[in-house]
Amino acid sequence: MSASSHPLIGKWLLLGVIMIVIQILLGGITRLTGSGLSITEWNVILGVIPPLNTGQWEQAFDQYKQFPQYRILNSDMDLSGFKRIFWWEYIHRLWGRLLAPVFLLPLVWFLWKRQMPRRLLWQLLGLFVLGAMQGFVGWIMVASGLVDQPWVDPLKLSIHLLLALLLLSLLFLLTLRYLPAAGAQRNRPLQRLAVVLLLLLTVQYFFGGLMAGYKAGVLYPTFPRMGEHWIPPGIGSLKPFWLNLVENTGTIHFMHRLLGYLIAVTAIAGFFLLIGKVNSSAQRRAVLLLPVATIIQVALGIATVLHATGHIPLWWASAHQMTGVLLLLIVLWLLHLSRGPVHPAPAKG
Repeated sequence: MSASSHPLIGKWLLLGVIMIVIQILLGGITRLTGSGLSITEWNVILGVIPPLNTGQWEQAFDQYKQFPQYRILNSDMDLSGFKRIFWWEYIHRLWGRLLAPVFLLPLVWFLWKRQMPRRLLWQLLGLFVLGAMQGFVGWIMVASGLVDQPWVDPLKLSIHLLLALLLLSLLFLLTLRYLPAAGAQRNRPLQRLAVVLLLLLTVQYFFGGLMAGYKAGVLYPTFPRMGEHWIPPGIGSLKPFWLNLVENTGTIHFMHRLLGYLIAVTAIAGFFLLIGKVNSSAQRRAVLLLPVATIIQVALGIATVLHATGHIPLWWASAHQMTGVLLLLIVLWLLHLSRGPVHPAPAKG
């Protein structure tokens, strides 16, 4: 294969990374605006076409009225209000559908040109299956809010988010293999720091999904204390104890804050301990970005909590979520740089 084909593959994969980041942002906005239950049918093909006239809009609105969210929470909503929540969910679903042709059409082209490494082909097919699974879990999540309760199940929401972040992480690491490499040198201390942060971030994103599902931010719109307490009362009130980690909103909020502090301390300490042990300018930039991104992330989390008086603030929470995604990408970049150079396999043809 030509020397230029790998960077071309890398740019294609990078486009997929950007699209998934945007999809995660749209998913967060959809959740924050209460739009996720506005479309009550799952139609892969015809669902691309939104209502086109007044009659179709009224029909969609009548369908929405049959479900708990309208009856319990939005019984005073008019057609214009329904349109506002409909469009966020529609854009979220449409963007998700666009991922398939963006993935498949270039894949067919690379195969036709015999520029697709066989190993990469199997890796991409695995990611495609993971993406389909993530979408299926998304529908299960939506269906959980269409029966008895006017909201989606928080645990299913958290799993849906974790699968999206797993898909993003695997694709981003794969993308870095096919982009022009610079500064990737073996560095075990940096690699260990990246692995520790990835483990902490995984647990943090799990609790972040539960925070969003339960809207637990409104429970304690104060900082640094949680109400009048440093540790909220009743955080271990459910039996068995593990139920507190998935159903007790006070415990979930406390864990989310605690993990945020722990991640910040780890990133800042890692910077001071390891900045003198970097092997390249790229590693230096990645290590420097860790505390910067973490401090911004924590600051946005605090701002989100302080503005959560009665409702979760849309733009503060969205910014908090996006910096969380960017922090994940920085840690993955550091992991890539610290593992040493990786040479993509040649195409089989």
